[in-house]
Amino acid sequence: MKRSLRTSGIVAGLAAYVWWGGLPLYLVLVGEAGPWEIVGSRVFFSLVFCLAILAVTRDLISTFRALRSGRVAGLTALAGVLIFANWLFYIIATLTGHVVEAALGYFINPLVTVLLGVLVLGEKLRPLQWASLGFAAVAVVILVVGYGQFPWLAFVLAGTFGLYGLVKNRVGSRLSATASLTLETAWLLPVAIAILVWDSISGTLAAGSNPGFFFLLALAGPVTAIPLLLFGAAARRVPLAWMGFMQYVSPTIQLLVGVLVFSEPMPLQRLLGFVLVWVGLVVLAIDVIRSERQKVPNLS
Repeated sequence: MKRSLRTSGIVAGLAAYVWWGGLPLYLVLVGEAGPWEIVGSRVFFSLVFCLAILAVTRDLISTFRALRSGRVAGLTALAGVLIFANWLFYIIATLTGHVVEAALGYFINPLVTVLLGVLVLGEKLRPLQWASLGFAAVAVVILVVGYGQFPWLAFVLAGTFGLYGLVKNRVGSRLSATASLTLETAWLLPVAIAILVWDSISGTLAAGSNPGFFFLLALAGPVTAIPLLLFGAAARRVPLAWMGFMQYVSPTIQLLVGVLVFSEPMPLQRLLGFVLVWVGLVVLAIDVIRSERQKVPNLS
């Protein structure tokens, strides 16, 4: 792979993860709309934005033609349901002062992905992978004790996004990132319209309060789609092990935003739990690097 392509891929990947890390700042900006209107707007304007991209790239017809495959139709519909739930609970976490807990969910997500590989795909874990899950399990116990309750938002986010990744893996290379998001949001369009119509009838539609706020909600389209496009560009140019490291940029920024910007508490028990999750992730990363190196043939 040319160095210039790899460098551009790294830049694109880091840009995507930094973008996702700063997402709580945007959600708080439009917070008066409430989680349901925000997620409805996110679905609607993401679809509009993706349709515009597909129209420019002349991929619109081929994207919807893919629905002729029952497998593609079913998988994109399921992916739509999972990403809708993930978006909704992430917005709820952000607007209720649980940005740090949401960050924990995305730190845990790689470990959930490994667990899903065992339970759903029947994959066998290597010793280091078992060790990383062990650190995560101990971290969960400490966090539960520290919180005084089970951090359910973190696990809902980790679970829904882990399952979303599993479904996207089944879709494979049949669809581009833009085409896939287009179909996922197209399936969700009736739900989004129902939410926005209900809010309008009940008089709680914040988007109708003034043109400036409507514009802010409309930005949900590019705010959602642009990092996905950057991520797609990075995934094609950067080794998988490198992408694995970069994915921790996003929850790290979310954690800092929660503590430094929104002044969420970080008591000793919670900090210790995060440290153990990080240890588990480092062990998992070491295993990934070793596995990738073993795949490279020895030419000496």
